[in-house]
Amino acid sequence: MGIDSFCSLDGSDPFWDWNRTWQTHNPDLTPCFQNTLLVWIPCLYLWLFAPFYILYIKSHDRGYICMTHFNRAKTVIGFTLWLICWTDVFYSFWERSCGATIAPVYLVSPTMLGITMLLATFLIQYERMKGVQSSGVMLNFWLIAIVCATVTFRSKILLALNEPASVDVFKYTTFYIYYTMLLISLILACFSDQPPLFSQAVKDSNPCPELGASFLSKITFWWITGLMVKGYKRPLEEKDLWSLNVEDKSQRVVPQLVRRWDQECNKVKRPVDKTLYSPKRAARGEKKDGQPIEESEILLAKTFLKTGDPSLFCALCRTFGPYFLVSSLYKIIHDVLMFVGPEILRLLIQFVNDSSAPTWLGYFYTTLLFVCTCFQTLILQKYFHVCFVTGMRLRTAIVGAVYRKALVITNAARRTSTVGEIVNLMSVDAQRFMDLITYINMIWSAPLQVVLALYFLWQNLGPSVLAGVAVMVLMVPINAVIAMKTKTYQVAQMKSKDNRIKLMNEVLNGIKVLKLYAWELAFKDKVSAIRESELQVLKKTAYLGAVSTFTWVCAPFLVALSTFAVYVLVDEHNILDAQKAFVSLALFNILRFPLNMLPMVISSMVQASVSLKRLRVFLSHEELDEDSVDRPAITGSPDCIRIADGAFSWSKGDPPTLKRINVRIPEGALVAVVGHVGSGKSSLLSALLGEMEKQEGNVSIKGSVAYVPQQAWIQNATLKDNILFGRETKESWYQKVVEACALLPDLEVLPGGDDTEIGEKGVNLSGGQKQRVSVARAVYCNCAVYLLDDPLSAVDAHVGKHIFEKVIGPQGLLQGRTRVLVTHGLSFLPQADLILVMVDGEITEMGSYAELLSRQGAFAEFLHIYSNKEQEEESSSGGDAVPRKGLENGGPAALLGESLNSLNAAGTGKTPKTEPNDADAAKKTKSAESARLTEADKAKTGRVKLSVFWEYMKAIGMPLSIFSIFLFFCHHLSSLASNYWLSLWTDDPVINNTQPNREMRLGVYGGLGLSQGIAVFCYSVSVSIGGILASRYLHQTMLYNVLRSPMSFFERTPSGNLVNRFAKETDTIDSAIPSIIKMFMGSLFNVLGSCAVILIATPLVTAIIPPLGLLYFFVQRFYVASSRQLKRLESVSRSPVYTHFSETLLGTSVIRAFGEQQRFIRESDGRVDHNQKAYFPSIVANRWLAVRLEFVGNCIVTFAALFAVMARDSLSPGIMGLSISYALQVTASLNWLVRMSSELETNIVAVERVKEYGDTEKEAEWRLENSTLPAGWPTVGHIEIRNFGLRYREDLELAICDISVNIEGGEKVGIVGRTGAGKSSLTLGLFRIIEAAQGEMYIDGVNIAELGLHELRSRITIIPQDPVLFSGSLRMNLDPFDGYTDEEVWRSLELAHLKNFVSGLPDKLNHECSEGGENLSLGQRQLVCLARALLRKTKILVLDEATAAVDLETDNLIQSTIRTQFEDCTVLTIAHRLNTIMDYTRVLVLDKGKMAEFDSPSNLIAKKGIFYKMAKDSGLV
Repeated sequence: MGIDSFCSLDGSDPFWDWNRTWQTHNPDLTPCFQNTLLVWIPCLYLWLFAPFYILYIKSHDRGYICMTHFNRAKTVIGFTLWLICWTDVFYSFWERSCGATIAPVYLVSPTMLGITMLLATFLIQYERMKGVQSSGVMLNFWLIAIVCATVTFRSKILLALNEPASVDVFKYTTFYIYYTMLLISLILACFSDQPPLFSQAVKDSNPCPELGASFLSKITFWWITGLMVKGYKRPLEEKDLWSLNVEDKSQRVVPQLVRRWDQECNKVKRPVDKTLYSPKRAARGEKKDGQPIEESEILLAKTFLKTGDPSLFCALCRTFGPYFLVSSLYKIIHDVLMFVGPEILRLLIQFVNDSSAPTWLGYFYTTLLFVCTCFQTLILQKYFHVCFVTGMRLRTAIVGAVYRKALVITNAARRTSTVGEIVNLMSVDAQRFMDLITYINMIWSAPLQVVLALYFLWQNLGPSVLAGVAVMVLMVPINAVIAMKTKTYQVAQMKSKDNRIKLMNEVLNGIKVLKLYAWELAFKDKVSAIRESELQVLKKTAYLGAVSTFTWVCAPFLVALSTFAVYVLVDEHNILDAQKAFVSLALFNILRFPLNMLPMVISSMVQASVSLKRLRVFLSHEELDEDSVDRPAITGSPDCIRIADGAFSWSKGDPPTLKRINVRIPEGALVAVVGHVGSGKSSLLSALLGEMEKQEGNVSIKGSVAYVPQQAWIQNATLKDNILFGRETKESWYQKVVEACALLPDLEVLPGGDDTEIGEKGVNLSGGQKQRVSVARAVYCNCAVYLLDDPLSAVDAHVGKHIFEKVIGPQGLLQGRTRVLVTHGLSFLPQADLILVMVDGEITEMGSYAELLSRQGAFAEFLHIYSNKEQEEESSSGGDAVPRKGLENGGPAALLGESLNSLNAAGTGKTPKTEPNDADAAKKTKSAESARLTEADKAKTGRVKLSVFWEYMKAIGMPLSIFSIFLFFCHHLSSLASNYWLSLWTDDPVINNTQPNREMRLGVYGGLGLSQGIAVFCYSVSVSIGGILASRYLHQTMLYNVLRSPMSFFERTPSGNLVNRFAKETDTIDSAIPSIIKMFMGSLFNVLGSCAVILIATPLVTAIIPPLGLLYFFVQRFYVASSRQLKRLESVSRSPVYTHFSETLLGTSVIRAFGEQQRFIRESDGRVDHNQKAYFPSIVANRWLAVRLEFVGNCIVTFAALFAVMARDSLSPGIMGLSISYALQVTASLNWLVRMSSELETNIVAVERVKEYGDTEKEAEWRLENSTLPAGWPTVGHIEIRNFGLRYREDLELAICDISVNIEGGEKVGIVGRTGAGKSSLTLGLFRIIEAAQGEMYIDGVNIAELGLHELRSRITIIPQDPVLFSGSLRMNLDPFDGYTDEEVWRSLELAHLKNFVSGLPDKLNHECSEGGENLSLGQRQLVCLARALLRKTKILVLDEATAAVDLETDNLIQSTIRTQFEDCTVLTIAHRLNTIMDYTRVLVLDKGKMAEFDSPSNLIAKKGIFYKMAKDSGLV
């Protein structure tokens, strides 16, 4: 039975009829077609998708939705529809029983439809039970059904109008009811149901609206509009951001990747497992005769790991692949749809050419064009959304995996990469993956697009397409070569940039020393030199960029030119008409994208593969063996710590650092570990913590462990949080601990008490305070075993005594716990239960104090050497010592200050108050505000001011800016002209199958193209060169301004912010802004040009473009307001992820010792999620914008086509082709324009931030113009201080006041006083690091306030407390200006006792010092500072005495050199050890910022005042 007879028994109703459907002015479909296909399509759709859909819902159960009126309505309508269908079936049967002949179709179709409606009703209920709030499958079903029914609806009405007699009232009625119900169903399907019970959204305070959004809202991204409106009304803040979806959170994403990665690692290990005991191996083992079995087993176990590398790629694919595959499906659909545009353009031109075609065809094509372009938009945006979300999850997963790994890698593995490199894994490499994910599909999509485009072109123009293809193929290697070259330049530029940042980092960390020595200019020149080489490379890159822009812009034109030339010249009967020319142009425009993307994608794949390898290497590092230390349960054994036959090394291959270690420590004992530097004391503690590689023996520890490292590790949190360390607060215990650790006086001084925020690495605490906080943290956590690594060396003697008595000693808080104390302080040893003496990694003696003394062994000798030193130590007066180790890269506040009071990093030099009536006042001043220390990088709000753009144009130079804009204009003008010329050419009349003057047409077309190319090249070069000029100017001014800032500025501003300005912002100005400006200008002119062409072709569009333009502008402003703010929030929340990570890396041993890994992992995950919370809305906002903008673009295309159809009689095909092919490009240009304008706004902020340091306060001038200073000033060195005072900040009281002193030339004066008495403040005033608030200082009768800072600072010398060296040659460190001869430098080295050392170095004076001078010992660094002073040899020397464990030898060397070399100079010494100043002429005693006593030491002792007390404390009287 054929389909025709299925519809009507006599075949009078055919299935298809061309005359009725196509070649007519009033088209319609046959009833047979309507009753079969149009009814079956929705049914087929639903039955096809239902099984998969049901399975999907079943696996993604989201809870249960209660019955609502909404749901009841949907169900009732479903049932009604089912009833209507059955009514139709029964009606047909009833007709049949009445004897009418009914065709089978009237029974089959309603039956099918009825069953389908039942299925639909079932699905509605099933969705409700599984918590689906809105369903795309159902919406599409109703949509297809209504579209199919609409055709029938129209033809039924036409039939009723034309042939009223043939109307079947019953069927019409049922059909109209059916149609109305479908419409209602469709409308209901557009809304979403209420959330399921027990869903995340109910618990969450600010859930992401995506889950509950309806399907329509999801595909158009309407659900983000609420946030956009908020962002438009006022700048968005943290609290406006939604919580992340569960699927995107770290706790869900990271474990998936970690699990897959572990599986990959295990896969790699397995194969060897099997061959482990193979006879071959065994035989090999036996050959090594007499080798113990155990060892050969170990050897085998080592080979066990190395069978190949686990594949991180596979792990990533298995984690994120399934979700990502969906995007590939979207991409295929989109790629196919791209070619609909040119195809419809062809049909439209054909329609205009063929005047006999019915008018409705034109409208039909226009509608089709609109529908297709809109569908394409939705598909593409969905594709990007999936890609970006995958990228986001990928970043979360990688950051989480790297963080978790960093907590468990061995110390050896940790040493293979610096902190910076590991942080880079998180920032740079994870970012690369994110960027790649969006484009990775281009790998297969680009070739697909090219093949399709070529196929259509071949259809159009035949073999002459090959000419165009040849040109494109030639472009690819040119682009590739350019890309390779650019890459090498980039590497060179990165290298210069790294060097520059490294130097800047040192300059900022050592800024105090630069200022004291007046060395800023020397370093400014060094930085500038590196910067120049960087800019040279940038210039080369700019020229290359110009060439590549030239190829990219001109490629489509050259392709078109070559193709058309070949096509026209091969055969004179080949006529270039509008259809051929413009459809080809549209296709060439499509081709341009994949051909340019491909090289880019490949290069970013190469980059990503490098990143992948780096990540894989890091994630495959060896982990610490958790079982190296046994933690037995409480057993009968009295020993708390036991090591038997232990041998330990820092990494597997190394020889053991500790060997033959046998220790048994009973519970509750106090054990002291002593020995020379480098004898392995700290290593012993590390071995107990399981931080070292255990080579043999076993270790066991009973109970929980607390650890105090030698170099205190302080977190960037409040002081209280540092002590609590994640445990709950017990107020009374906390108070006890703080008191015992001698922190109470510090809390008095700190601006916010224990809520003071501590800067990164503890910059606003002195070394002693850091160490005490570290001890307090350990004591607070109340553990069974305490491992203390020399916590007392960093604090003053009397504080050390206090801590020992109150905390560690037999009567301290920790009595009864097991304590292992590494110490140099001999006075504590008699109280220890057991002393271990270590020499070269072995324990040579152990026993109590008395036993060891009587043995006369190494210990007795050790005592003998150190006891003299101890006396010196004891003599140290108040003032926190700064730990030697802790200061290798101390923060700025630690550089000179002897205590918190001298220079709190907040710049608050408060003097502790003790008078009772002031105590309350003091409390009040500790407001929350003063507890904040650093100024966080603020997220700026609001629009970027036009003045910033103006600043940037000024930085480029006005003439160049205007010239560039003019070139842009020329380029677009010639581009328009060439296309207009093409349209004229295609409209040339055809005579005898040829176009007469085609050579002339071709020549002019080529000429216009050439001028276009020249303009492109010129503007590309001019913009890039302008950019380089601007970035040179901006960087120079910023560098100068930062160096001119006073010290207080550096203490307030975290060095990270400053480095950020020099790294990130400068990089943006260097590379991002010029290219963004090029693209912005390009797309701006593109859009204007397209609009101009469309207006010329179809003037009617004038009515449409203004409203669309307004809509566009509104959408754009609406978007930029939110997007900019989201981007700011995202970048502000990004740095905490990295700071927390680098902080963790520095403190891994502490975190592991306290067993706090999980808390830190949670903290890190929380920070990543917090960052993604701002990132996710910004992706969605981009999609939101793209959908709206492309809609505007699609409208322009549609109206261009529509008006062209309306004006078909007056339009030539050439102009119409021109107009529509331009319109087809407008969407892309519009998109790009908004993207670029918002990019420009976000990036131009960099200019704003670089400029902002121009407005901060500055120091006094460095050099005064008309200086009247005599050449050799100061000649005598006479210092007169008249009632002098200074304060650290405007809002604080004076730190020192009313000091009047007269010091004759050549006098030696000591300055002493307790911590915070103002000793350092006085010297800061002398160097004008802080300007005087009252009074003045005269040197040789000249008021120093009237001098240029460099004139003053270069004529007096200081030897600072901590020796700061910069990376560079040794000679540069002594004399950065090259002002002295080599002989003078060697002479100063000889006097500083460094000559032998330096002449022994291979490079002698050119010996490279590493960052912070870490490749010289501390004593040597101190001597280098002495050599600096000797080289300058000025009449006034200030000596800020180093307080901490500088070994006595160095100390004596310095003192004796100063006594001989500076005999005739005035020497001011800030003394901590009184014995060094007992032979000085006079001593100035300060107390609470005032002058207490000033006389010779002997007189002061006779007076029995403050000085006498201090001397008595030090055991000197």
